Amino acid sequence: MDLPVMPPVKPMLAKSVAKIPPGMHYEAKWDGFRAIVFRDGAEVELGSRTGKPLTRYFPELVTALQERVPERCVLDGEIVIARDGHLDFDALTERIHPADSRVRMLAERTPASFVAFDVLALDDRSLLATPLTDRRALLERALTAATPPVHLAPATTEVDVARQWFEQYEGAGLDGVVAKPLALPYLQDERAMFKIKHERTADVVVAGYRFHKSGPVVGSLLLGLYDDGGRLQHVGVSAAFAMKKRAELVEELEPLRIDDVTGHPWAAWSDEAAHETARLPGAPSRWSGKKDLSWVPLRPERVAEVAYDHMENGQRFRHTARFRRWRPDRTPESCTYAQLEEPVRYDLAEILGESDPG
Repeated sequence: MDLPVMPPVKPMLAKSVAKIPPGMHYEAKWDGFRAIVFRDGAEVELGSRTGKPLTRYFPELVTALQERVPERCVLDGEIVIARDGHLDFDALTERIHPADSRVRMLAERTPASFVAFDVLALDDRSLLATPLTDRRALLERALTAATPPVHLAPATTEVDVARQWFEQYEGAGLDGVVAKPLALPYLQDERAMFKIKHERTADVVVAGYRFHKSGPVVGSLLLGLYDDGGRLQHVGVSAAFAMKKRAELVEELEPLRIDDVTGHPWAAWSDEAAHETARLPGAPSRWSGKKDLSWVPLRPERVAEVAYDHMENGQRFRHTARFRRWRPDRTPESCTYAQLEEPVRYDLAEILGESDPG
């Protein structure tokens, strides 16, 4: 491979802001695996956000890119998987598997798509210093004839349209909106763009915690919600605390600490089979490896308000929730899934202008 921009490339990043800024280039914020595509003739490499290759996990995309993008190019975009008109992040994570046979089976069962939103090089020309508006025009021309599973990300310079996307597209599993200055060059590994994500709050049960890697202070709180059957389901963690607060939380939660997990709603957490029928903390997986997943059980009596941006399949917080405050006025039993706001469904095909994005 011999391209004007060579791997590894760390993609340009975005910083969070509360509102959509005016006078910019806007795109939907895709919820998949960020990927840099390098193509030089028959050679195709998919680089991850960290620079490590994703190529072996998406063999169907390698074939599709060989057929649908310019012979010599470097593209920035997102790998996604769609099911029933909605992004499915869980299906995407299943691809990161050591067994090649399983990867290829999943490539046939749940094929991935690539949504391109920037171009870093074409032919023998690096475009890293080229303004965004010019890069976008080149990208549109380069992908004029592209067909699924390769897509050109919709874009607009109309802030009112971006606001509409922000409201509608969450129903298809998208994360929000990205705003980019019109003259922006491509700045690797810099937070030069802006992301506006949905934020909601929920009252959750704090039923345990894990220690921080630095020592005997709280690393993350384990959060739960009651389902319709009255079972406390593990829905995620809250982890962003100042070191002083981490130490204070150990002392504050000490009266709720129990030495024996027997009788706790998540007592079966170490039984891998139990995770098939309930959401529990700590099952070993390909992601955790040999990581210590042990945790300190608490009587599920304390309620906290947390902020979150997205629910995965309506069951758990996609990202780490942000602690807001304790809610002594709420009972644990009142912390149910019913409080969560469900976005209105929106068909992903409408966004991409195709009959089937997968």
